[in-house]
Amino acid sequence: MTFRVFNFYSGPATLPLAVLEKAQAELTNFRGTGMSVMELSHRSDAFLAVLRSAETRLRSLLALPDNYRILFLQGGASLQFSMVPMNFLAGGSADYVVTGTWSEKARKAAGSFGTANVINPISADGYTSVPAPDELRPTSGAKYVHYVSNETIDGVEFPYDLDGLGTPVVCDASSNILSRPVDIENYSLIYAGAQKNIGPSGVTVVIVSEEFLETCRSSQNGVLSYNSFADNESMPNTPNTWGIYIIDLVCEWLERQGGVEAISLINDAKAKLIYETIDGSDGFYKGTAEASARSRMNVTFRLGSAELDAEFCSGAKAAGLVGLKGHRSVGGIRASIYNAFPIEGVERLVEYMTDFAQTKG
Repeated sequence: MTFRVFNFYSGPATLPLAVLEKAQAELTNFRGTGMSVMELSHRSDAFLAVLRSAETRLRSLLALPDNYRILFLQGGASLQFSMVPMNFLAGGSADYVVTGTWSEKARKAAGSFGTANVINPISADGYTSVPAPDELRPTSGAKYVHYVSNETIDGVEFPYDLDGLGTPVVCDASSNILSRPVDIENYSLIYAGAQKNIGPSGVTVVIVSEEFLETCRSSQNGVLSYNSFADNESMPNTPNTWGIYIIDLVCEWLERQGGVEAISLINDAKAKLIYETIDGSDGFYKGTAEASARSRMNVTFRLGSAELDAEFCSGAKAAGLVGLKGHRSVGGIRASIYNAFPIEGVERLVEYMTDFAQTKG
């Protein structure tokens, strides 16, 4: 059997083993074509079937109404930080909820295209929580309100769908899309880099309402226009054919798990195991996020010193638990446990955390 570690990296992240095995089996001869899916023309019937299957599966898993479009782009969520205001801001103003590193980067990028207002209080102690709905202070005339539903670096996640109170809501859901049910009609646009919960790096999924899409119809941005993708079946240029193929396989795998509602329960159980270990360690492990905003996807915590953090990660790697070092900007420990991360890996981590605390505590 192929050697496999438990991969806690934040992205590119763990893919379902069944998906990897199917892709391996089809690698050199994709479904009787005599070539790899990476070699198929993106205009061929064989690839168009993959593209439409991926879209259909995503639409079903997310329970998308007919008036929402699914687009497959490139450039990651970071390109979307600029592409959203380039298409929809047009010199006006937009509201930004800043709860971590990525939402702050998105706000800064928007400043090149108009005014980006921060509408939530930010603690001087760093990003450890998300605002309650009544703490938001929307501004009059905003073109949209933008937020990041789960901050991978800071380990905070919104426990609710943001209500724009009449303002279109734009959401970066890169790290928790498909991890729990959402009321899609609360959103005008959702974007997500694929490399955490949907597929490999190199593909970005954009879900946008047709009504919102029409508001930027006059935007002249070439392939940086959402309408250029909507009008050309996500193919104004050559798409990431391999990445879209893997998205289709991941969605098929998720269907077999019981869909988004079923995987949400599994995700809750995985996160609960780690947080209970942190809370039961008598302070040996210290969570970095407030309990009300703890992420189910990226569990962040610290030990008593940077040296102890490093020793923890070194020992974990030797035990086959890799990718636990926190982001370079904040340090500490981060366990990323997206949809495809197996509960057996969480159990192994909890066992290691318990043994390490007993030895070093």
